[in-house]
Amino acid sequence: MQKHLINLLILFFSYTFCNAQVSNPTLDYYLPDDVTYDSAIPKPQDILGYVPGTWHVSHDLLLNYMEKMADASPRITIERRGLTFEGRPLVLLTITSPENHANISTIKKQHLALTDANAQSLNTDTMPIVTYQGMSIHGNEASGSNAGLLAVYYLAAAQGPKIDSILKNTVILFDPSFNPDGLQRFSYWANTNKNVSLTADPQDREYDEVWPGGRSNHYWFDLNRDWLPAQLPESQARIKTFHDWHPNILTDHHEMGSNSSFFFQPGIPSRTHPLTPKLNQELTAEIGTYHAKAFDKLGSFYYTEEDYDDFYYGKGSTFPDINGSIGILFEQASSRGHLQETDNGVLTFPFTVRNQFTAFLSTIEAAQAMRTKLLNYQRDFYSNSRNEIAKDAYIFGSKTDPARATLLAQLLERHQIEIYRAKEDYKSKDVEFTTATSYVVPKNQKHSRLLNAMFEKRTTFEDSLFYDISAWSFPLAFNLDFSDAAPTSITGTKVDSVKFEQPLTLARSEYAYLMPWGNYYAPKALNKILNKGIRAKVAMQPFTLAGKKYDYGTILIPVQGQSLNADNLNAFLDSAAKDSHLSIDAVKTGSTQGIDLGSRQFEALQPLKIALLVGEGISSLDAGEIWHLLDTRFDVSITKIDTRNLDRTDLSRYTTLIMPGSWGSSITEESSEKINTWVRNGGTLLGFKNSAKWLKRQGLIDFSTKDTENPAENVTFEQRRDFNGAQVIGGAIFEAKLDRSHPIAFGYDSKTINLFRDTTLFIEADATSYKNPIQYTEEPLVSGYISPINLEAIKETRPFVHQSAGRGDVLIFTDNTNFRAFWYGTNKLMMNALFFSKTM
Repeated sequence: MQKHLINLLILFFSYTFCNAQVSNPTLDYYLPDDVTYDSAIPKPQDILGYVPGTWHVSHDLLLNYMEKMADASPRITIERRGLTFEGRPLVLLTITSPENHANISTIKKQHLALTDANAQSLNTDTMPIVTYQGMSIHGNEASGSNAGLLAVYYLAAAQGPKIDSILKNTVILFDPSFNPDGLQRFSYWANTNKNVSLTADPQDREYDEVWPGGRSNHYWFDLNRDWLPAQLPESQARIKTFHDWHPNILTDHHEMGSNSSFFFQPGIPSRTHPLTPKLNQELTAEIGTYHAKAFDKLGSFYYTEEDYDDFYYGKGSTFPDINGSIGILFEQASSRGHLQETDNGVLTFPFTVRNQFTAFLSTIEAAQAMRTKLLNYQRDFYSNSRNEIAKDAYIFGSKTDPARATLLAQLLERHQIEIYRAKEDYKSKDVEFTTATSYVVPKNQKHSRLLNAMFEKRTTFEDSLFYDISAWSFPLAFNLDFSDAAPTSITGTKVDSVKFEQPLTLARSEYAYLMPWGNYYAPKALNKILNKGIRAKVAMQPFTLAGKKYDYGTILIPVQGQSLNADNLNAFLDSAAKDSHLSIDAVKTGSTQGIDLGSRQFEALQPLKIALLVGEGISSLDAGEIWHLLDTRFDVSITKIDTRNLDRTDLSRYTTLIMPGSWGSSITEESSEKINTWVRNGGTLLGFKNSAKWLKRQGLIDFSTKDTENPAENVTFEQRRDFNGAQVIGGAIFEAKLDRSHPIAFGYDSKTINLFRDTTLFIEADATSYKNPIQYTEEPLVSGYISPINLEAIKETRPFVHQSAGRGDVLIFTDNTNFRAFWYGTNKLMMNALFFSKTM
């Protein structure tokens, strides 16, 4: 009897495994059999030509199927919300019953009313719940988007009381591809490297994408880190959808290492942000019981509460948590291509797709079962937040650079945070805020918790490990004057649409023009000027002219001796100023208080010809941030040079070579020698993060590092990963001193600056003080986590080094000045390094 039972169990598990792991699926492999299906609704294979999971769907085919389904089903509407950088549509499907569609505006209005004051009078018993389910924000984690084909077919074609109940009680907002550009890039790779006779060998080319891979968008950004900063078009589209609807659940479908199983939240409890209500995590766990039930039925393994976290609010699974919703992260073990050997046996692409589809359906089941509980939670979240609200306001601004303040105001506007102009000038702790250059944000408003999360500084934590960064305070990131305790009495006119101030038409001069360097977009204007062949110089000292003070870095444009006559020069500069949201001053004399305009303290500037090193061995994230900054904000044209082509590249075409975070491992000895010669012949090389170590090994720069040791005392084997992880600086903010007379600091009006840091490269200060124009203070930590030993090590070190090498210059930053496109406050450090290296 016992032997017979064992044989039955073996047969059962063998059948379960074979049933789960197929490489040539039919639609029946995926679809629930407790409903019938409308034969008039196109199946995925009717449009694609294959059953999902047979090939990786490209974005164009995915989009085509979604549009066809919207045409075929009265349950589905589709809208285009914008375009990616590569021109691909960002679409959203709204899926619900035809009756709900006929009343969708009222449903949306009633649902949003849950977040407003006096929402207690609303009856949630009959109100539909709203889910927002999005796929494959990392383009090469493609099982999500491929599962989306099945999800939409199921919701359109399924028939019976079960689906009728779902559609009556649920409005499903569905994004089949959070990252169209990345998905297209990856599908091309996986499909063009697929064998007819599938290979599971993980060393096959199919499973090793070419750099930069499909994870990121066009500019190589990780879109799953941009929910809070919302700097990219994909993010801005989905943030608008989120705030327009305030969904109760948002799901974010990912993939992880091939040797894992399936993860759903909650994550590690101690790594939840303190601003997230405890009830949020309890509801997340309750939703998890529906996932567990579905996966148990399927026979798929899973785990929860052992990985990931809910700390950084810029991720899709955490951003909802500070907005009265429940964010859910799904992580499926990745087949990477179509079939791969793993520690758990052969993993097929269809199996990963089926798991994602299962999680999609279990989310809807949980939403329906917990409908009133989740609707009431959302209402209570906003009601409770109103009871916590302080009666004062935030104020931020910059007298020398209103553009940065406007950019932060625009970010807040995207999150539907109310913004006002200051009614009167205000002074706080020796910081002056003017009506023309400041914004007031009352704390007493709907999104007060979100606002708190965006502006807070935090240095104490329950846990020392973070899946992502531990600090992101926006006033610090934008390097703005800021107070979190301004009286609401200074609140003036509400700003309905944040716009840049239009500069006045530039007065004509026969003598010279002066452009202050403090404005964020001054590098954009200077680049236009130099590329037009117009002579320009930079002031190495301050001066006063016609009663106006001009600081270090002021740009002088003489009228005489230019390729343009006075009228054409005036017209060109006027256009450049307006395009860059800044003012240029026309002056009639060279006589000043301080250095005169004919002084040798004005250094001539040359146009830039920049090459950016990309490819294997280079951090695609760091490279993409540099590319995006120069290309989209400052209109600086660059040449991207792949490391594999460096041997045959003519570097003499370029004035500047930028080396993002790099290990240098893919740079050949011949290329290294070529770079060395080019620098010594007059080139400028700008390196970031660990590329500094490579440059030092090449003898192009020299510095001493401050090394740290933290012996593992009383640490068990089980604790080793947590111990080592706590020594990492995952992302924190530190204060540094600025020598404002040094060209690297031109355009800054303070003697201190807040720097974002995510490395442990600590460079000792030079004995010659003026070689330390940026230097961390004695108590540098402003916000975020750093271990005590690293905090001691970073004190008074320098994050920037400049040295000459022959006739050339080498400059390094230990960290990223362009972090995730929202660290506006340090962008100018890099631009100063590019434009002013020859003046240092």
